Amino acid sequence: MNESQQAKPYRILLYYKYVKIENHELVAAEHLQFCKDLGVKGRILIAEQGINGTLSGTVEQTDAYIAHMRSNPLFADMVYKIDESDAHVFKKIFVRPKKELVTLRYEKPLDPNVRTGEHLSPKEFYEQLQRDDVVIIDGRNDYEYDIGHFRGAIRPTVESFREFPKWIRNNLQDVKDKKILTYCTGGIRCETLTAVLLEEGFNDVAQLDGGIVTYGKDEEVQGRLFDGKCYVFDERISVRVNNTDEDVVVGTCYHCGKPEDRYINCADDLCHRQHICCEDCEEEHASYCSEACEDNDAPKRQLKVLQSIR
Repeated sequence: MNESQQAKPYRILLYYKYVKIENHELVAAEHLQFCKDLGVKGRILIAEQGINGTLSGTVEQTDAYIAHMRSNPLFADMVYKIDESDAHVFKKIFVRPKKELVTLRYEKPLDPNVRTGEHLSPKEFYEQLQRDDVVIIDGRNDYEYDIGHFRGAIRPTVESFREFPKWIRNNLQDVKDKKILTYCTGGIRCETLTAVLLEEGFNDVAQLDGGIVTYGKDEEVQGRLFDGKCYVFDERISVRVNNTDEDVVVGTCYHCGKPEDRYINCADDLCHRQHICCEDCEEEHASYCSEACEDNDAPKRQLKVLQSIR
């Protein structure tokens, strides 16, 4: 970490832990009040299975948050991935009780603390990526893959995580005898995804420990073999992973098809479709993803014009 990064006044924490939480709804309510009192912002999920969160705050606030969590035996050894930031990357704080930590609705109960794939360090994962006999599966949604992914990884045709079991059954049956490598943003989805793969009859399954964000920070690997950017669920939208001169753009503009790695939301409030868009097309199409959305939004724009000239 260089001096300019250390000087930034805010930090972003990404973390999770699978651990049995009694009365998780009450814990979620109490944790929400704690976060409000502390002043951090972000999204935190709490289930009987554990906790999964990402939040932003000042260095002092995030230090206090980590200290508070480490004082609880349930979360004392929880690992935090930390990014420096110039400001908050969330507008509000949400702490929600959930039925599942990662929504899957799988037919069988899964407990990553009991059964999950082998954890590989960034260096081990990098070495495995270069083998010819491995199958690399992106454990995220298709739109996350489209802006950046590991070289050679299979793009999952899923729009939500719960679609993975069906996708696995329909697309991966002919590679059950191969080494399977999985990865996701911070690691939590792969804990469950590898458990599913093992339940579905795959025997040699591994996951990138700490996910893409950890891989990009590893001083030895430096994000090599990851092309494009990593989609993140905050106002940054995407972050750089490959910190070498091998970094490339893999996304394409939704409108013109030229290489691009920036996502925007459709300007139509009823759509808000997130799509990859270059700056020229954003201006040309006024941030709309389609002519239909622009037409739907026309009355609202006309009203704004009338209000501005009154």
